[in-house]
Amino acid sequence: MIAGDEARHEKAYKLFMSKIFELDPAYAVLAFAKMMKAKIAMPAILMDDGKDRGLYTKFSLVTQKAGVYTAKDYTEIIGTLVHEWKIAGLTGISGASAKAQDYLCTLSERYHHLAERMKFSGVEKFSWIYDREIVLSTIS
Repeated sequence: MIAGDEARHEKAYKLFMSKIFELDPAYAVLAFAKMMKAKIAMPAILMDDGKDRGLYTKFSLVTQKAGVYTAKDYTEIIGTLVHEWKIAGLTGISGASAKAQDYLCTLSERYHHLAERMKFSGVEKFSWIYDREIVLSTIS
């Protein structure tokens, strides 16, 4: 049910932005770049167990290692949007919009290189599961 709802949200956002890119590509590319520079945060970043200030970071590492949602997934989403909205082929834009276009066209590749350099500690401890350790090497 949640996946279906998320798929509908994705479809709607893609459709809205596609239309905005048709009507005003210069401002659409600026808006997309601004959003990407603001760093999209997952709602789980607000996780709080009252004990561990690094809880989200640990959670993120475990989900990354488990392949639930990875940095590679994120880079692919960015690349897909840039391709779908034909950002590289936008013409007639200049100034800040052209800089935003360049930024967006290289963003997926830059994130891909960062994702390749991510390191895992091997063990993360979560207080909210009775201080049990999660050994990342056993997750595949």
